Amino acid sequence: MPAPFVVRRETHIPAPPATVFAYLTDPEKIVSWMGAEAETETHPGGLYVLRGVGGQPDRVARGTFREVIPVHRLAYSFGWEGSGAVPPGSSLVEIDLIDRDGGTLLRMTHSGLPDEGQHDAHLRGWTHYLDRLAMALGGQDPGLDTGPPPPG
Repeated sequence: MPAPFVVRRETHIPAPPATVFAYLTDPEKIVSWMGAEAETETHPGGLYVLRGVGGQPDRVARGTFREVIPVHRLAYSFGWEGSGAVPPGSSLVEIDLIDRDGGTLLRMTHSGLPDEGQHDAHLRGWTHYLDRLAMALGGQDPGLDTGPPPPG
């Protein structure tokens, strides 16, 4: 049985859970920290699409919401259009928002990644984008989405 490749990240964000939830679900707010265009239908079975990730117009993430508990939890399938390694719907992103210390503790788990290379790439990506989310919610402008820095 292959080893599971799971990315886990935690970050404290200086905003209440309701505000963080909005930045994870509202297309206009999503593109302030990730991608160039977003489409969301935030109910179980609803669509999650993010275009222009990393400043690349053809880079499209796609999935379907599986669980939506407003201001507390999101779970959605995830993958990349045109990817043989992580195609749309092939992995699962789970995000829990916990009211803590005057802000929000965001706990993210991304499971279902097929190998160490995809694990490492998605770890770099999530680290980069969760930092950008925290910046946006802390009142800073994270700038244009040019993607995470290259490995190394």
